[in-house]
Amino acid sequence: MARTIPQRELRNENAKLMDAVAAGETFVVTRHGEPVAELRPIQPARKTFITRDDLARIAGAGVRIDPGEFRRDLDAAIDQSL
Repeated sequence: MARTIPQRELRNENAKLMDAVAAGETFVVTRHGEPVAELRPIQPARKTFITRDDLARIAGAGVRIDPGEFRRDLDAAIDQSL
């Protein structure tokens, strides 16, 4: 649970609070008794890429099509007079 601290404590104890945040603590900062901000650790970024092995596995699981049949289907669907 987040500990509530006044803005003054954030200003005066900045280094100590940053160490606490780095250790995983969360704080709600108040101004005149009203919550105005949350000071919390940054969540690790989510992986936005896949490995080569994952790509090969995904690509290998795809639908197989016959190139000649695909071309015939395209030719049949497209108006060649345009």
